[in-house]
Amino acid sequence: MKKTLLKFAGIGLLFVYSFFSGRYLASLFSLSSSSTETAASSEAIENWGLGFQKDGTRPTANATIDELKKYNAHYAADTNKKKIYLTFDCGYENGNTGKILDTLKNHHAKATFFVVGNFITSNPELVKRIHKEGHIVGNHTYHHPDMSKIATKEAFEKELKDVETAYKQLTGEKMTRFYRPPQGKYSISNLKMAKETGYHTFFWSLAYVDWYADKQPTKEEAFKKLLPRIHPGAIVLLHNTSSTNGSILDELLTRWEDMGYHFYSLEEFAAS
Repeated sequence: MKKTLLKFAGIGLLFVYSFFSGRYLASLFSLSSSSTETAASSEAIENWGLGFQKDGTRPTANATIDELKKYNAHYAADTNKKKIYLTFDCGYENGNTGKILDTLKNHHAKATFFVVGNFITSNPELVKRIHKEGHIVGNHTYHHPDMSKIATKEAFEKELKDVETAYKQLTGEKMTRFYRPPQGKYSISNLKMAKETGYHTFFWSLAYVDWYADKQPTKEEAFKKLLPRIHPGAIVLLHNTSSTNGSILDELLTRWEDMGYHFYSLEEFAAS
């Protein structure tokens, strides 16, 4: 099996975009069932990865849509319709989330904001606004650890439940059980734990290097990645910390709309 890896690291995040020829992680997804108390280090641990072969088409990934489906996990919709699912990972706030929300409102677009615990406690008014304006607040764990190294189901659930508790205390509402693994790191045991806890796990099919606060991509660099690689059923990952995203989002959404795309909520995705 050939593998070409391009690695990026920043703000505690590591996304690995990979191309795999042949069957994707066939051995990983054929693992026999093991106790949720078994240490994660005893099984294969992966970084979520993508391989882009042709502009405008869904990329290949570590696993197929069908392989992920049995764990209530997803990375894109299996559709030819020009649907886009917008998601934002929120590790902290540096002045861009408000701009992002303004743009989403102008485009009548609903998004999912995957938040860590500190984002809720430090930015209560923003979280309330996200909820009030009809967006989903998803779970990105309380402390943003490498969840693939979590050894027990109890510890795994605590990272998620602590976020749920903080959200319920702030809004009075139950959190939608959508989960995104920090750093894109996961194991089959993780996916099983998330499903057993009632969560859908959401990876992504389009992202770019937007998380370096002091080394933001230019508009041209962003568009070079985000425009040709958009595809029907895309789950797009952007970071709320990106000043580039804050400044280009309106034009980006407009250009995607001009290409015939429409924006949908992950609630619609999960329901279908």
